[in-house]
Amino acid sequence: MRNLPPKSLAMTETEFSHYVGREQYQHDRVGAALVRRFAAALDVPLADNSVPDGLHWCLCTPETPTEELGPDGHPKVGGFLPDMGLPRRMWAASEVEFFAPLTLDAKVTRASRILSVERKDGRSGPLGFVKVAHETRCGDVLAVRETQTLVYREAQAARVELPPIVNLLPEQLRDWQWHRELTPEPVLLQRFSALTFNSHRIHYDLPYAREVEGYPGLVVHGPLMATLLLDLARRELGGDRLASFAFRAMSPAFAGQPLHLVGRSAGEEVILQALGGDGRMVVDASAKLREG
Repeated sequence: MRNLPPKSLAMTETEFSHYVGREQYQHDRVGAALVRRFAAALDVPLADNSVPDGLHWCLCTPETPTEELGPDGHPKVGGFLPDMGLPRRMWAASEVEFFAPLTLDAKVTRASRILSVERKDGRSGPLGFVKVAHETRCGDVLAVRETQTLVYREAQAARVELPPIVNLLPEQLRDWQWHRELTPEPVLLQRFSALTFNSHRIHYDLPYAREVEGYPGLVVHGPLMATLLLDLARRELGGDRLASFAFRAMSPAFAGQPLHLVGRSAGEEVILQALGGDGRMVVDASAKLREG
């Protein structure tokens, strides 16, 4: 990774441009124990020695020492990602291509590169947008290519209300071929945080989530819901059927509230969504099937 000078909180667009092209390399291994823990945490059925889609999010995880974490549990500014001068960071979306399945005990290398850095003024205040490209290789074989979109914003100005829980009507689900309902509990959130080495406190520290960030409960990880949607497709279509997958977080979901995972197949395309207990869209996703 190229070392760049530290940036002040107020940066110009020219200063942001220096972050574009920044690179980072990490190494890992697809361990059988990790695959078993992944399956146990998410109640994912395993077949033979297959590695489920989504496990790549549990590889090459952050390695920031505890003393270098900020008050929210994220790494302090000045690491690989740029200092946007905005304290709240969210993984908002991803576009993923699956070229080859991950294989047990394979050595993995992930190359990451910052594609773009922007700061804009939104209706709710200043926002920062960072796109990062990742390539994950098993040995010399490209397995997964992903572009992540990270959004930075100011501290929460007003508290978020807990959405009401309603019984979804049959007509709200009639356009979906597949439906799985589950309630993400704090234990699931803690296990996924452990699998991905995600120390963001909104996922496990209830007083912090409520009193500092203004959420009514523990926030369900966006990648956790994306992983559950990948699992829904896998349950319905079989393993290693997806050539690509994209998701976008639309609104927060909270521990202890029902989550409805829905999907349908339309030719070579798969439409997937995670709906909250009140029926609102939480995650919007789509996938394309492999040819043949």
